Amino acid sequence: MINALLSLSRIQKQLLLLFVDFLMLIAVLLLSFSIRLGYWFWPENDLILIVFGAPAVGLLVFSQFGLYHGVVRFLGLQALWAVIKSVTLYAVIWGVISFALIAEGVPRSVILINWLLATVSIGGSRMLARWALSNRDFITRNSKKNVIIYGAGSAGRQLANALLKSYKYSPIAFIDDSKDLTGKHIDGIDIYKVEDIKSLIHKHSVDEILMALPSASRRRRHDIINLLEKYPVVVRVLPGMSELVQGRVEISDLRDISTNDLLGRESVNPDQSLLEKNIKDKVVMVTGAGGSIGSELCRQIKNLGARKLVLFEQNELALYTIHKELGDDNINLIPVLGSVVNQSIVERVCRKFDVQTIYHAAAYKHVPLVEYNNTEGVVNNVFGTLKCAQAAINTNVDTFVLISTDKAVRPTNTMGATKRSAEIILQALADCQDTTRFTIVRFGNVLDSSGSVIPLFREQIKAGGPLTVTDKEIIRYFMTIPEAVGLVIQAGAMGLGGEVFVLDMGKPVKIFDLATKMVHLSGLKVKDKSNPDGEIEIKITGLRPGEKLFEELLIGQNPQKTKHTMIMKAREDMLPWSELEKTLKDIETAITHYNQKELRLLLIKLVPGFKPQCEIQDILYTD
Repeated sequence: MINALLSLSRIQKQLLLLFVDFLMLIAVLLLSFSIRLGYWFWPENDLILIVFGAPAVGLLVFSQFGLYHGVVRFLGLQALWAVIKSVTLYAVIWGVISFALIAEGVPRSVILINWLLATVSIGGSRMLARWALSNRDFITRNSKKNVIIYGAGSAGRQLANALLKSYKYSPIAFIDDSKDLTGKHIDGIDIYKVEDIKSLIHKHSVDEILMALPSASRRRRHDIINLLEKYPVVVRVLPGMSELVQGRVEISDLRDISTNDLLGRESVNPDQSLLEKNIKDKVVMVTGAGGSIGSELCRQIKNLGARKLVLFEQNELALYTIHKELGDDNINLIPVLGSVVNQSIVERVCRKFDVQTIYHAAAYKHVPLVEYNNTEGVVNNVFGTLKCAQAAINTNVDTFVLISTDKAVRPTNTMGATKRSAEIILQALADCQDTTRFTIVRFGNVLDSSGSVIPLFREQIKAGGPLTVTDKEIIRYFMTIPEAVGLVIQAGAMGLGGEVFVLDMGKPVKIFDLATKMVHLSGLKVKDKSNPDGEIEIKITGLRPGEKLFEELLIGQNPQKTKHTMIMKAREDMLPWSELEKTLKDIETAITHYNQKELRLLLIKLVPGFKPQCEIQDILYTD
């Protein structure tokens, strides 16, 4: 009700106040006559005009004294004095008019009673409205969400202050790890220890826990999130200090648990010299510029001061999106529609703009889709890489960095086999020429990329479930996109030619546990046999074509360390170009004749570790 009144326009509020005063002036007069006469009075004859015409006098006088121009919630003593003066003048004028029109029938004491009651009602109504608006938190408390603030530091205090002024949240307690703060209070809100969370949630029907620890390490935030996961509440967080640039905390700063929070990985400060080596003041091209990795490469390359940035992409919408995001009016951004299998257009672009560095991110990466479209996956991932690499050599490109994947290690699917094939191609080309320096960077899954599990789980939770997991034991390595791209750029700068760099992905994550955690942190319970009353079910759907339970990052053993703590250099077998070239021609022939059996045998020959997890699944395959 109060919120609805506050949402009215200024004119609507003034008209509402006029209407209320109109009714009160009539009611006060009727009550004044009733008190004086000793019975319930209702006017007759000329008294009808005197009673029901009174608001015309009163509202005019009140308006002249400015009673409808002030902001009710900020009324003070001056406004109350204005009410007394205006009501006094109104009562006098009404009395004079009454006696002038009707000599008898209006007792003189009615004028005094009318003045007294009108002063109380007109002034009192405004003071009551002012109190209600100033204490709307108390009035609307039952409709607000009870929340606990984790962190009684500066950010927590600022957040509490913002919440106290809101219509949505009611902070009922602070939680803090400091024993010195336990038992104290801030602005009337008590501070409790971590062990009190369960009882507080039960006692106050807490809906959310808000983490106000912007300066805490990512690992610390991750530990707290794991602690809070078991409670049936929504967990939301304030971002880090670097994101709170205003220096003050607002409710709008709160956000849902991010992938960084779920992962709990501590990022390592980048080596600026490595970041800039292949980019600053250079012409850089990114293939697959509109993809998850490609678009982040473009963002970071632009920020690192590339002289020109060529956005090479075959998907028109993806190219339009990243070009517009980076500034479509920027003359140093060059959007090019084209396919990486078209060597002539790649060469024309490299020659026209004197490209010095290429980041090759263009690839088909979705395992089941590539399994259903074997030949296209090979054409794009294998021959697309070959054509781009040969174009780089022919146009004297200095550096070529391939974005590879952990699925290239002992692959069980076509996509992984094609990416390992792309690695082998670059290793061979690096060995037989010295025009272009080829580098390979291999890493696992990136969080929040297109097709990854985090966005999928969020959508499924929003839809009420179920969450779909292929196998209860499936695990994956994860890294955030910005972190992965930053390491790719640094690794690419360390290469001398033909190396395979592997990013430190940390500990692998069990996908089922990740799904369970996301359900709990949304304030919901998993529905299963042990808890049939839960809200969200997690359904096991079975491994998809080409999918395996465990991913690996290394084919060989004993990787070499580099000067970057999160980048390793792998020792991988390679083929000489003379031998590789013949196999590639045979693969091309198999694709031309759409010979799926021969294509698979040739991929197994090229990638000895390739052990297909399923039979040929190509949609157009006929035995």
